[in-house]
Amino acid sequence: MANLKVNIGNLELRNPVMTASGTFGYGLEFADLIDLSQLGGIIVKGTTLHPREGNDYPRMAETPAGMLNCVGLQNKGVDYFCEHIYPQIKDIDTHMIVNVSGSSPEGYAECAARIDALDKIPAIELNISCPNVKNGGMTFGVSCSAAASVVSAVRARYHKTLIVKLSPNVTNIADIARTCEAEGADAVSLINTLMGMAIDIEHRRPKLSIRTGGLSGPAVKPVAVRMVNDVAHAVKIPVVGLGGIMTAEDAIEFLMAGATAIEIGTANFVDPTVTVKVRDGINDWLEKHGCHDVHEIIGAV
Repeated sequence: MANLKVNIGNLELRNPVMTASGTFGYGLEFADLIDLSQLGGIIVKGTTLHPREGNDYPRMAETPAGMLNCVGLQNKGVDYFCEHIYPQIKDIDTHMIVNVSGSSPEGYAECAARIDALDKIPAIELNISCPNVKNGGMTFGVSCSAAASVVSAVRARYHKTLIVKLSPNVTNIADIARTCEAEGADAVSLINTLMGMAIDIEHRRPKLSIRTGGLSGPAVKPVAVRMVNDVAHAVKIPVVGLGGIMTAEDAIEFLMAGATAIEIGTANFVDPTVTVKVRDGINDWLEKHGCHDVHEIIGAV
C-alpha cells in the first residue's frame, strides 16, 4: 500500500479523496453503501446563516457528459445544522467539512463563526460562487475585491482550516486564488460549476426554472484540470481539485496538475461507491508505477 496521506493546511487527510458539497448529503445517506472512514473527508451540503428554500422545480437537467443544476443552496440554516445534524455526524470517522455560503460578507462570517464552535468540524469550505445581494447580485467569486471582502471577514472570525471554493466563471482564476491566499485562506478548491443552459425545444423554454444552472460532470474536466494547473503554479497554499472526476485516472490527472487532494461530485449520483473505487485505483496506479507515496506525482506537470 502506497502512502496516501496528504495535508490541507493543518488538516491531515488519510488519503486525497473527498466528496464534493451537494452530492453526498451529510454523509449519513451513504453510510450503508461505503465505509465512510475510508475517505479523506466529506464536505457536507451548503449551509447558510438563515434557512433557504432553494429554487423552484425543475432544477436539474441531464446534458451530454454532465448535468445542470440550480438547486439554490436549499438548507435549514446553520442553527438547525448545529442543533440537529451535527450531533448525528460528529462521530463519523473522517474529516467532516462544512460548505458555507452567504449573501453578504457579514452573513458568511457569522455562519462560519457558529461552525467554528463545533469541536468535530475541523474545516470549512467557503463557497464564494454566491450572488452578493448588496451589489446587484454579482457573484463574490468573480472579482478580486469581492472575494477579498468575504475571505477577510470570515478569516477574522474562523480559526480552523479555511478552504475557499473558486468559481470558474472568471477571466483569470489565478488572480482570485492569489487574493484568497493573501487574505488568509489555508487552501483553495476548484472548480465550482460552469454556468450553462439547456432548452426544451418542444415547449420553447429553458429546462431549468431560473433559466441557467451550474454544469458539472465529465464535460467540465478539461477546463477544471487546466484551471487547477494554473492556480497550482500561482499560489503556495494547497489546491483541492474537482470537476468531472469519474475514475482514478481522472483523479491522477488532477494530482499531476498540482492538486494535493480531490473531490468527487456528480459521479456519486452515477455510482454511490465511486469514492472508495477511486481511492483504491490511485493506490493501484502508484504501486504499478513503482511509487511509494502520492506526493511523488502531485504537481508533476
